[in-house]
Amino acid sequence: MLRVDSIKLKTLSDLGLPPLQRMNDSVNHPNHYTQGTIETIDYMESCLTPEEFCGGCKMNVLKYVSREKFKNGTEDLKKARWYLDRLISYLEKDPTAS
Repeated sequence: MLRVDSIKLKTLSDLGLPPLQRMNDSVNHPNHYTQGTIETIDYMESCLTPEEFCGGCKMNVLKYVSREKFKNGTEDLKKARWYLDRLISYLEKDPTAS
């Protein structure tokens, strides 16, 4: 039970309800990439050299554009755009990274 001043607030478990689940956003924040405290892409950025990270983003753009017709259609194009936007943001912070 949580207390805010003298008001008693019930938690979801107090009400017999399951914890809230984050809705799956299969393009921007897929559930399988957001487990724990850091998203996989942020972990990759912290571990890889700038050249490796940029190459990984470019690889994913090519992958999603290439398979769009055969797998997930527009969703794959959105994923390609996400990686391209991430690459552009990264390069705008450090133009020498590529």
